[in-house]
Amino acid sequence: MGGHMLARKIMRIYYFWLTMEIDCCQFVQRCPECQIHGNLIHVPPSELHAPTSPWPFSVWGIDIIGKISLKSSSGHEFNLVAIDYFTKWVEATSYTRLTSSEVTNFIRSHIICRYGVPHELIFDRGVHFRADVDTLL
Repeated sequence: MGGHMLARKIMRIYYFWLTMEIDCCQFVQRCPECQIHGNLIHVPPSELHAPTSPWPFSVWGIDIIGKISLKSSSGHEFNLVAIDYFTKWVEATSYTRLTSSEVTNFIRSHIICRYGVPHELIFDRGVHFRADVDTLL
């Protein structure tokens, strides 16, 4: 930890003196263990990319959870979940049997009809996201 963090930790346990922050910074600079085990950044600098979407309901992530070993009382074994990247809003349904046509109906009824055509859909190109989903998109 750095000298400033050390001073804050000391203040959290209700100790204080006027030159505390300067003393902590000097102590950390003279401490060999602090210098050896300090945080070293080994990654070269690179441009930052914001992973969020620019506005609500423009980027959705879709995934399938299943096959769940314990069925629900209605026999459903698959959950289809869509999450908006901006608001973190979740749309989810459960199915006994999941096909690409049911995924297409879910995208049409739960995303497009409710929130409009999204700018981007992110999914893992699995078996359930082929055929009818490609036709819809």
